[in-house]
Amino acid sequence: MQKAQIGISISTMFLLNKNVNYLIIFSSIFLLDRISKILVINKTKEIQDNSIFISKFVNFDLVWNEGIAFGLLSFSDSSFYHVVTMVIGAVIIVIFIMFLKANKIEKIFYLIIFSGATSNFYDRVVFQSVPDFIDIHINNQHWFIFNVADIFISISIVGLILNEILIKNK
Repeated sequence: MQKAQIGISISTMFLLNKNVNYLIIFSSIFLLDRISKILVINKTKEIQDNSIFISKFVNFDLVWNEGIAFGLLSFSDSSFYHVVTMVIGAVIIVIFIMFLKANKIEKIFYLIIFSGATSNFYDRVVFQSVPDFIDIHINNQHWFIFNVADIFISISIVGLILNEILIKNK
C-alpha cells in the first residue's frame, strides 16, 4: 500500500470510529428512555394505578403529555396537535443539522438533545402523547413531571449555555 492509501484508510477508520461512538451515544440515550417508559407503563398497568411510590421525595406518577415541555400547548384539538408535532419534527431536524456543523463539546450536547428529542418524538407519533413519570417533590410542593429524555435534554441545554458563557466568551 502506498502512503496516500494508508493515510486515507486511517482517516476513514477514524471517521467511522467517531461515527460509531455517536451512534452508541444516540442509541444508549434513546434506549434508556424507551426502556424506562415501557417499564413504568407496564408497572402502572399491572398495579392498576398511575402512581408508584419510590421515596419520600420521588414518585413515578405516569401522565400522558400531549403538549410540549411541561405540558405547554396541550389542547384537545387533534389538528393543532399534528401542527405542533410537525413543528417539533422540524426543530429536531434543525438540531441534527446543528449537531453536524458543531465542533468539540457542542457536538456532544447537540447529539444528546437530538437523542432525547427523537425518543419523545417517537412517543408523540406512536402514542399521540409523551409519557412523563418522574415526580420530584418535597411534601406537597411538586416539580414538573418529566421523563429520562427530558433529563438529558435539559442537562445538555444547560451545558450549551454554560459553554457559550464560560468558554466561548473568554
